[in-house]
Amino acid sequence: MAEQKQLSRSEREAQIKDKAGWVIVVLAAFLAINTYLGSGNSSRILNDTIEANNTWAFYQAKSIKGTLAEMSLDDAMARKDVDKVHALSKKIARYESDPATGEGKKELMARALALEADRAVAKSRSPWYTFAGSLFQIAIVLLSASILVVNNRLYTASLYVGGGAIILMSQAIWLWIPVVL
Repeated sequence: MAEQKQLSRSEREAQIKDKAGWVIVVLAAFLAINTYLGSGNSSRILNDTIEANNTWAFYQAKSIKGTLAEMSLDDAMARKDVDKVHALSKKIARYESDPATGEGKKELMARALALEADRAVAKSRSPWYTFAGSLFQIAIVLLSASILVVNNRLYTASLYVGGGAIILMSQAIWLWIPVVL
């Protein structure tokens, strides 16, 4: 019957350092990618918010111009100025919808709503990036601790935490788990 050799502390430490060192590198790379993607997502939220606000402001300006044109149309109709009525009617119709320029109220509303929908998707990704980043950091700390105290349980725990972080990061990227808030 072969005896199982008891490893010395320095041998166990060398084993853990070898394993944990590579896992730290991998998790740090995932953390960097997660941070990069999360930052891009935050920029998208900000840009979509600004662009949607600008589009709604342009929509409001078109609404005001349309209202003023309608008031002028009423005056032109009262004066029976046929040319002015015709010109103002065309202008009012262009304020409502102008597919050629994409700057009618109808087109502006569609663009603003699309930007708001895009922003909503980006906002739903944001917490997942944050949670994943936190778990990656915790996993790296656990790995470092496993090296310092030469403990395989901490090493194993860090693998589970790192795996959870990868799952959360994949959720942020693909939104594969339907979450209704």
